[in-house]
Amino acid sequence: MDSIKPFTDAYFMKKALDEAQHAYNQDEIPVGAIIVSDNRIIARAHNLTETLNDVTAHAEMQAITSASNYLGGKYLIGCTLYVTLEPCQMCAGALFWSQISKIVFGAKDPQRGFLSLQTKLHPKTEWQGGVMESEAAEILKRFFIKKRNLN
Repeated sequence: MDSIKPFTDAYFMKKALDEAQHAYNQDEIPVGAIIVSDNRIIARAHNLTETLNDVTAHAEMQAITSASNYLGGKYLIGCTLYVTLEPCQMCAGALFWSQISKIVFGAKDPQRGFLSLQTKLHPKTEWQGGVMESEAAEILKRFFIKKRNLN
């Protein structure tokens, strides 16, 4: 039984963490993302950079495309992105153009994240970090320990 109450940031971040686990299982960097509109998940995605041999196939980019297709338009006004890792500069730029209403992320990325690189979001986009941060950081840590031990 899931002890997290439905329709909270923690509930939706848990769904993004499930996507990160899918990435982990596929030997992709374990970042997961979902996009929610009116408390309904309209897109689920995880990193596919290795699978697609595409440096732009980040979880957020995949989620933006999926949500836009679902909505039938390029703007994600009224939507919230839940992502396990702070978006990078590329993803933040795409989120700017999508005009997404809110971004909620788990673990910080002090080297490549939009905050440390001072990448601007759309002026109407709200953001919140640190939701289930330890769980989001833990799966990344496990992945990179596994990678180092294999090499």
